Amino acid sequence: MSDVILETRDLTKHYGGVHALQGANFTLRRGEHVAIMGDNGAGKSTFVRQITGVEQRTRGEIIFAGQPVHFENPMDARNAGIETVFQTLALADQLDVPDNLFLGRELIKFKLGPFSILDYKAMRERTLDALQKTGVKIPNIRGTIERMSGGQRQCVAIARTATFHSKLTIMDEPTAALGVQETAQVENIIRNLKEAGEPLILISHNMRQVMDLCDRIVVFRRGRICANLRKEETDGQDVVAYITGAKTQPEYADAM
Repeated sequence: MSDVILETRDLTKHYGGVHALQGANFTLRRGEHVAIMGDNGAGKSTFVRQITGVEQRTRGEIIFAGQPVHFENPMDARNAGIETVFQTLALADQLDVPDNLFLGRELIKFKLGPFSILDYKAMRERTLDALQKTGVKIPNIRGTIERMSGGQRQCVAIARTATFHSKLTIMDEPTAALGVQETAQVENIIRNLKEAGEPLILISHNMRQVMDLCDRIVVFRRGRICANLRKEETDGQDVVAYITGAKTQPEYADAM
């Protein structure tokens, strides 16, 4: 079995005449944690939207768990084993915490012909277990998401991701709106994923976080990959030089 869990070949996305993503060749191995960095508009989130089926690629291939895939929507990607925390969180504001954690994966108590009775008790218990495991503190899990703070909402989205064992976890700026304590909780979740051998893609502007948590750093600039760096072979100043365009790795120079 190959140790590659995700590979993209020439992954490209055009919006009319705008080339938001161009020729992205990317590889992620099992158990590896890779950071994606770049300035605003560099193509980072566009790259993730193609992988997770939020948008349809203009061209290119995506190979996941050894098979070519074409996800029509995020639910397809989730069913295949990709859990994602988007910047927009993708939470249902009118629902409570258990309903959000199990949205699309509700636990069924029993079926009556075409009707299903949901097991709310089991979902609440598993929600409490998930929050305890991840260190996320929500005073009232029966309260609706719309009544929660931005930090609490972000932690619910991350707890949902950590609740279900996945083949790949993707986090897009998961701590951007969080305080110090909540950020530490999220970083502990990421470390737990590493200990469990679950691969991760982390989009982040936080250099300290990236250097602490990731094995490798892939830098995007102007819609293209311009660097692929081993953490132990680089530092913050070096990464910034690639982000700003002061440096480009030779193998990517012709594409820039």
